[in-house]
Amino acid sequence: MDPPPTPARPRRDRLAADPPYAPDVPPEPTLLDVDALPDELSIVGARLERIDLAAARLPGLRMVDAVLHGCNLANVQARGASLVRCELRGCRLTGSSWAEGRLTDVLVKDCRVDLAAFTSATLERVTFEGCRMTQSDLQDTACESVRFLSCDLSECDLTDARFRRSELRGCELGGLHGVDRLRGVGLEWGDLMELAPAFAAALGIRLLDAGAES
Repeated sequence: MDPPPTPARPRRDRLAADPPYAPDVPPEPTLLDVDALPDELSIVGARLERIDLAAARLPGLRMVDAVLHGCNLANVQARGASLVRCELRGCRLTGSSWAEGRLTDVLVKDCRVDLAAFTSATLERVTFEGCRMTQSDLQDTACESVRFLSCDLSECDLTDARFRRSELRGCELGGLHGVDRLRGVGLEWGDLMELAPAFAAALGIRLLDAGAES
């Protein structure tokens, strides 16, 4: 007699802001010896809380099925990092660099991501929610199914960025650089109105005073 089939593992209900695939991590935090980090750090199936990695050099960092809560990643240098099915909640990423990295199925929520660099990175199914991202560098970033929800994107640089199936909702967009790179991005009406002057400037449109003769 064949054994009964193994029941499928139930998946949690996802919130609207969650990425498509949530990480699979243990309920208890994982201890990390920050004084003995290897040259190529790999974090798999871990839950880290209040870890201080400020200014650490982590080239080729690899994180899979990881949750970081309240961690300090300010000024971390993680060129070429790979993050898969990860969540960063309440973390500080000010001044950090993820240049040429790859983020897949990642949720970044309630984090400080100001002055951070994602130059030439690839973002796929990534959600930024409630994040302060002022003056962040998204130059030459390839974004597929990326969402910015209630984020402050003031003075971010989107020069040469590429977006597909992406959207911005309820964001601060003042002083955004490279607004022409938002072609194809979904915008709410309020966000579109905020960007109208920048779009007009990018297209060379002159605003005329009502009733004034040309």
